[in-house]
Amino acid sequence: MSNCSHLNQIQEVKPRTPEGCEECLKSGDEWVHLRLCRTCGHVGCCDNSKNRHATKHFHKTHHPIIQSFQPGEDWMWCYVDQSILEDAA
Repeated sequence: MSNCSHLNQIQEVKPRTPEGCEECLKSGDEWVHLRLCRTCGHVGCCDNSKNRHATKHFHKTHHPIIQSFQPGEDWMWCYVDQSILEDAA
């Protein structure tokens, strides 16, 4: 499945801003796709978005795993191990 050593840090979380990227909503900016932090529930924009808030959240908090917050997608990504976790749901 993956080489991720942080699977034990995955939490059942409730999205803090289910309607979009937390920071972009505050600033009135736009995003491309959304990512959910599986440690705290932060919703941030992906690296294809100009602000890259999901990655900025990782650098600030060191929460290792995000999950796609796009309908129909269930993959996760570990920033630390640079590893995708497919069929994560």
